[in-house]
Amino acid sequence: MPPGLREAVAARERDLLGRRRHFHAEPELAFQEVDTARVIADHLRDFGLEVTTGVARTGVVGTLSGERPGKSVLVRADMDGLPIEERSGLAYSSIRPGVMQACGHDVHLAIALTLAHLLAERRQDLAGRVRFAFQPAEEVAGGASAMIEAGVLEGIDRVLGLHVWAGLKTGQVAVRPGPMWASADLFSLTITGKGGHGAMPHLTVDAVVIAAQVITALQTLVSRETAPTEPAVLTLGSVHGGSAPNVVAGEVAIQGTLRAFSAGLRERLLRRTAELAQGVASAMGGGAVFSHLAGAPAVVNDAGMADLVAAAARDVVGAGNVTPFEPLMAGEDFAYFLEQRPGCFFLLGGAPEDGPRVHHTADFAVDERCLAIGLEVMAAAVLRMLEA
Repeated sequence: MPPGLREAVAARERDLLGRRRHFHAEPELAFQEVDTARVIADHLRDFGLEVTTGVARTGVVGTLSGERPGKSVLVRADMDGLPIEERSGLAYSSIRPGVMQACGHDVHLAIALTLAHLLAERRQDLAGRVRFAFQPAEEVAGGASAMIEAGVLEGIDRVLGLHVWAGLKTGQVAVRPGPMWASADLFSLTITGKGGHGAMPHLTVDAVVIAAQVITALQTLVSRETAPTEPAVLTLGSVHGGSAPNVVAGEVAIQGTLRAFSAGLRERLLRRTAELAQGVASAMGGGAVFSHLAGAPAVVNDAGMADLVAAAARDVVGAGNVTPFEPLMAGEDFAYFLEQRPGCFFLLGGAPEDGPRVHHTADFAVDERCLAIGLEVMAAAVLRMLEA
């Protein structure tokens, strides 16, 4: 444990809490994080960092150079909220109708911003360089790749990110080498037929009936075309079609997600989703158009970096509270950073005292005691990464 680190974290707990509550109360959707970016940039300038705004549209990058030679580490925090009406009952609930920080990005922002302040005040003892990437649009898997294209990884040796996890007890940290989270791809299917009068179905091609068969057929991609030893999930979460009960619909829109750990399986399932939908629709006299909307590969941690972060976490929370969390089928576009540089993405326990809350729901909440723990682990991990 670096000397004085725990005391430095304790001295910033009020700032940490205030920043988290501010970001929670004022969430913004993907690529609309204008106010969030302005607040972050103002703070970073006050801390003495070199600041660039408008990266990947709304992203902010702050660079801190130490006064000793060392590695260059990128710390990433995602900014965007979700289109959810908050019902958490918190005193600092969202003031923006229909938008909520329902996944913990407010926690990530507060930790990264306070980490920048903490390290800036230790600049004279800091080795190497730390770049803070405040990323837009994680929820639509659009921000990480855009930031990389903008050059955020130039000159960077290692990358680090965290995700607060309400299914993990407060005080615990989960670090895992290798695959940790699955790839996640969003897609749409437009099923086309021929609309008409409900009393004369023989003169139509019913897109609703075709869609029903497509939906059923797609379930076989995992249950009958994928080995039971290869995890995969296909979810069709949105189906919209028709305008009236006595009108045969000519078009149905379906949206879904695919998740897998294997890059080969990911590619095959995306291809087979299109093929199967088009085959079923064609056999029934209609058509199907497949569109890949967004996606990210699996989150795969570098083994050496995972070991380093786990060692830092053990110094903070004790060996018994660092757990090799089982892989999750959740997706995260931090995966793009890990494809380009060795690094680690870890989970910070934040389950409320009354029990876990489900991410992406209107009553999502975390135990704010996790904030100081997350800051201390991140600081200890960054300092190790800079000098290892």
